[in-house]
Amino acid sequence: MAQDSVDLSCDYQFWLQKLSVWDQASTLETQQDTCLHLAQFQEFLRKMYEALKEMDSNTVIERFPTIVQLLAKACWNPFILAYDESQKILIWCLCCLINKEPQNSGQSKLNHWIQGLLSHILSALRFDKEVALFTQGLGYAPIDYYPGLLKNMVLSLASELRENHLNGFNTQRRMAPERVASLSRVCVPLITLPDVDPLVEALLVCHGHEPQEILQQEFFEAVNEAVLLKKISLPVSAVVCLWLRHLPSLEKTMLHLFEKLISSERNCLRRIECFIKDSLLPQAACHPAIFRVVDEMFRCALLETDGAPEVIATIQVFTQCFVEALEKENKQLRFALKTYFPYTSPSLATVLLQGPQDIPQGQWLQTLKHISELLRKAVEDQTHGSCRGPFKSWFLFIHFGGWAEMAAEQLLMSAAEPPTALLWLLAFYYGPCDGRQQRTQTMVQVKAVLGHLLAMSRSTTLSAQDLQTAARQGTDTDPRAPAQQLIRHLLLNFLLWAPGGHMIARDAITLMAHTAEITHDIIGFLDQTLYRWDCLGIESPRSGKLARELLKELRTQV
Repeated sequence: MAQDSVDLSCDYQFWLQKLSVWDQASTLETQQDTCLHLAQFQEFLRKMYEALKEMDSNTVIERFPTIVQLLAKACWNPFILAYDESQKILIWCLCCLINKEPQNSGQSKLNHWIQGLLSHILSALRFDKEVALFTQGLGYAPIDYYPGLLKNMVLSLASELRENHLNGFNTQRRMAPERVASLSRVCVPLITLPDVDPLVEALLVCHGHEPQEILQQEFFEAVNEAVLLKKISLPVSAVVCLWLRHLPSLEKTMLHLFEKLISSERNCLRRIECFIKDSLLPQAACHPAIFRVVDEMFRCALLETDGAPEVIATIQVFTQCFVEALEKENKQLRFALKTYFPYTSPSLATVLLQGPQDIPQGQWLQTLKHISELLRKAVEDQTHGSCRGPFKSWFLFIHFGGWAEMAAEQLLMSAAEPPTALLWLLAFYYGPCDGRQQRTQTMVQVKAVLGHLLAMSRSTTLSAQDLQTAARQGTDTDPRAPAQQLIRHLLLNFLLWAPGGHMIARDAITLMAHTAEITHDIIGFLDQTLYRWDCLGIESPRSGKLARELLKELRTQV
């Protein structure tokens, strides 16, 4: 790598001197020398671009102070522009020098100068003499009219593409597919130029009637890369068209999101929410085809990680963002719920999609019982539900996991006999792979724990040891077992909501968190609880303060 850098620097000086000689003289000998070296110079430009694309604009100028002069001399040499792919590679190199957000007048001036060169390259072979004579006669220098020329060309082409889209089957007024394909190819090196945005959008939105995709593969890849790196700003409608027309771009966006979530340390759900919204995936997922692909990739991630809590939490945050986008786009669904969740009954999807905030608090218990009834029928009814299997029903349910947490809180706040429907709902949520007998056993254990907690809530004095006694009601000693995780979350809920729970919370959690895995589970539970309270607006000031303090303390320990 170091040797490559030295070789490039030597080549750079050689070609800078060559260009200066070619620029100063236009004799037959210099023209012949230029033609003899065109292939070598193009190869140098290609290597130069490979180096430039790895640097930001400031680093480029710092390492190659005379890069501007070198590229300018090349741009104004008609032999270089006419040779093979040199014109395209020059455009790529120039785009590397552009400051996306110029910080001073010098950077703005450089951007303006580069746009002028780009316009010159695009127009030189077609308009050279005529345009030059005309503009000079009007008193304009090339630096004045080239940026305007580029902008007008882009707007004109974008307008033509929009008309092409509207003309439909009127073949006489439609732009030829070959020309549309050529435009997409030309756009590849120009995609990050702000003035080219309208043309990129028009190409994405314009649908022809050809049986095969006419836009170039590299165009889709370049646009998606620019969107991921925030080097281009497109409306959601254009991004939807990109992902519908080029599935690999959608898959790469999902993988990019996963990489960000994995590489970012100590992700809280609010931070995850920012990553998800920033990806534009929830907004684009309002189109069922995109939602189905995104959902399938989440399903694969869930299976690959054996149902990791972090993946479940991410799915729930995505679903929350998706529902918000759906409501914002249109109060009335443009697509039936069946198109988003084809593997489940529409009635179950409808109930789950309606969040607790949309239902009067007095009806929460009845809604939870109804959800439990629908799920149980799908999972345990041999006639209607068994062919689909419990996983599909559970996968739908975890999208709206707030209902499970709501069920736990309802059980803890009620002094009456725990409803069987809510016990089953929680047992299924935490142990979807359990058989009927094992799930019944979990329900019995949870009922015993609730009875113990109810007795504790009536006591005038509470201790962390009492809570440990309640935890031992479970027969499974593995802390990762579904029943143990469910009981642990019930105990944490009790600490947050019970009048005396606040006094013993720290001691109780110290006793609970005897392994790093359990500590992470408690952190995840507290973070999810705070996120859900915030979304629903039901947070108790005292409970919220305690949960935030506990979360902060636990995060400093891991």
